Amino acid sequence: MSKQSLAYSLSQFEDGWRWSVYDEQGVTVADGAHASRDAAEAAVESTLRSPPGPAAAFG
Repeated sequence: MSKQSLAYSLSQFEDGWRWSVYDEQGVTVADGAHASRDAAEAAVESTLRSPPGPAAAFG
């Protein structure tokens, strides 16, 4: 199985940080929000290391 290429976005909002991880087609495979940037970045890194399977993807 080939390794999936993923991209992510991280943005600040009033109460913290939002993040999303996208597949090659631009479909969101995971997202979330955290109070601190460090926690949001850690969630992104965790998702990039072990992305959810296709069944978990949503758009």
